[in-house]
Amino acid sequence: MGALAGEELSTLDPHRPFVDDITFDCSECQATMTRIPEVIDCWYDSGAMPFAQWGYPHKEGSKEKFEAAYPADFICEAIDQTRGWFYTLMTIGTLVFDQSSYKTVLCLGHILDKDGRKMSKHLGNALEPMALMDQHGADAVRWYMLAAGSPWSARRVGHDAISDVVRKTLLTYWNTVSFHSLYAEAANFDLSQSPSLLERPVMDRWIISELNILINDVDAALADFDSQTAGKVLARFIDDLSNWYVRRSRRRFWDGDVAALSTLHECLTTLTQLLAPMVPFISEHVWQELVRPVNASAAQSVHLTDFPVANSEAIDLTLARDVALTRRIVELGRAARAESGTKIRQPLQRALIAASGWAALPLDMREQISDELNVLDLEDIANADEDLVSISVKANFRTLGTKFGGEVQAIAKAITGADATALVKSLRISGNGSVSDGAHSWEITLEDLVITEVPKSGWMVASHEGESVALDLLLTPQLIKAGNVREVIRFIQELRKSSGFEISDRISVTYNGPQEILDAIDSDNAHICGEVLALAMQHKPELPLGENELGLVVNLEKAH
Repeated sequence: MGALAGEELSTLDPHRPFVDDITFDCSECQATMTRIPEVIDCWYDSGAMPFAQWGYPHKEGSKEKFEAAYPADFICEAIDQTRGWFYTLMTIGTLVFDQSSYKTVLCLGHILDKDGRKMSKHLGNALEPMALMDQHGADAVRWYMLAAGSPWSARRVGHDAISDVVRKTLLTYWNTVSFHSLYAEAANFDLSQSPSLLERPVMDRWIISELNILINDVDAALADFDSQTAGKVLARFIDDLSNWYVRRSRRRFWDGDVAALSTLHECLTTLTQLLAPMVPFISEHVWQELVRPVNASAAQSVHLTDFPVANSEAIDLTLARDVALTRRIVELGRAARAESGTKIRQPLQRALIAASGWAALPLDMREQISDELNVLDLEDIANADEDLVSISVKANFRTLGTKFGGEVQAIAKAITGADATALVKSLRISGNGSVSDGAHSWEITLEDLVITEVPKSGWMVASHEGESVALDLLLTPQLIKAGNVREVIRFIQELRKSSGFEISDRISVTYNGPQEILDAIDSDNAHICGEVLALAMQHKPELPLGENELGLVVNLEKAH
């Protein structure tokens, strides 16, 4: 402008009224050019962006570019843009082209401080984004904003909130990657030796099934521009992978089992690809450290790979339901143990289970429940003796009302007056039975009853939504001794870790403790040695007793 006007304008404020003083001659007609008097809302420029950016329709090639890009698939801005950009884009697009300029809009909520107040320099509660990223990492902030809540709602942002999502999800993912790396290196893992899916154990097939369900869920969520749902299913899978699959398969990893290592590697590879759009830096690091070293054909970057596609043949919904039931029963059993104050390392003789689908649950799932709850025997609560369980019943008005209409009150009274134990057992054996008020009788089934089964004294029960687990709390001398064996194993394992031994190091153990601990060690010495990788365990009476709950003192040396 200065060149055209023949003036030095580098310090000019290009707004009214200062710009009105600038004039220059038209290069075509030599008339004096001045600022046009009209002033239009600057939001018009923003609303015209979809076609104006191409110089449409005058610029050569602009028509083809516009038609290829209009309307946009997605637009995203904060709620204050509702009457600004969102409105002008839709209005101008509709006026000019009879079609909104975007297909999908995501209206973001405002960012609040940890106490729910609007961030303000005046209040001193504003958090600088770069400082947050420096402290927690860019991926942690991205994950929090995208996945740890509703992007369209006002968000409370604080150091504690971001740290919490890192601990629950990203750190769990990272630790699972580290776990795989540790045991894969110890076992000289070779990806080419991976067995086919059908040859792998049931836990491997389950987590691969869950992985393929996850691919479908994340794909559908992202296609719908729903980062919150994508984050929720990713976080749930990370928890399933770490806190169920890896934990239930830990011994297989200790043994260098190729199927377990292959399965975990496949899960982490695909999970890393699914996480990549949300946490690009962590996922890229994992790709370089976990995937490329064992797979020469892997892409140079996770961001250069195709998005995963689910293998529908690997999805087993029946297995998914069985594992879900198994985990619910385990959670109830743990709750019962916690309520009773009985440690999980203390074996119990038996548990009674009440859950729909329990009778059909496969043996390997029952074995997992037994192992997780450290219970020797599992029984259906329906088969328990009458002196163990009190049964009460009520009418299920929802099903009875559908079947019998106005007679439901009379039937409910007849059910209340029946022998609950006999009625339930009869229905469980035959599938149907009858109740009577003396004048009339009605045929009913189990679904027509609301059954409550409560074990009597000496038991602890946990129930949720019609499923129950009851634990027999009676401890025999044999059970106490078995519990002490587990305590000794835990004690030595923790000492191994704190002493800095490698996971494959063999050790020699010397120990002393109270007589009941010594008896427990003597009763299962070989098992203890196998669990802690000890080549020898020697009792040394001269060692002073330990100042711990067990009174146990242990010295470890690396075996040569």
